[in-house]
Amino acid sequence: MDIDFLSKILSIILLDIVLSGDNAVVIALATRKLNPAQRKKAILIGTGGAIGLRIILTVIAVQILAIPFVKIVGGLLLFYIAYDLLRSNGEDSDVKSGGTLLAAVKTIIVADFVMSLDNVLAIAGVADGHTGLAALGLLVSIPIIIFGSQLIIKLMDKFPLLVWIGALLIAYTAGTMVVSDQYGAYLVDWTFPLMSKIIPILFCVLLIAVGLWAKKFQTRNIH
Repeated sequence: MDIDFLSKILSIILLDIVLSGDNAVVIALATRKLNPAQRKKAILIGTGGAIGLRIILTVIAVQILAIPFVKIVGGLLLFYIAYDLLRSNGEDSDVKSGGTLLAAVKTIIVADFVMSLDNVLAIAGVADGHTGLAALGLLVSIPIIIFGSQLIIKLMDKFPLLVWIGALLIAYTAGTMVVSDQYGAYLVDWTFPLMSKIIPILFCVLLIAVGLWAKKFQTRNIH
């Protein structure tokens, strides 16, 4: 292996560490209310399904990149996931084991599918058409997502504020995806360059607003 090949491997590993952080947050948020046994099942099943989808995404990465609006739709879906996770983190802790497990698995797979667009495309770019390197990127991402989510879950149990921080991180990622889309970039060009930074922040502000409204609505219904 030459230096160029090794540098690409290190770049892919670094990309996975940085870009898989959001995915670990989603897993942590989606499974934090499950009991330990269900949590492990949800993480293993959800991550397994997510990795399967990543393989498909890697194969068709170039085609996905060329489709207009795909990141805009993905960003909006991701924002809804952030809101739904925030809303469901209410005081009512009654959960149905089967239903909650399936819901957590579904959330993990759907969110990872949406959030992995940038991840997969970045890895495909570094791999430069080398299937083996792209596959290595996928393999590296598995332990990062699984063990990263476990760590985040433990921190969230001790610091509930991290739930909000995690949801805001997802919302910011959603806004970033929107402005990085082909037509999202047109919006930035038509206005001014700072719009690429403002829109993700607006997504966070909107999430705080609807999140607080949801909490108030839940409290009103309880009382």
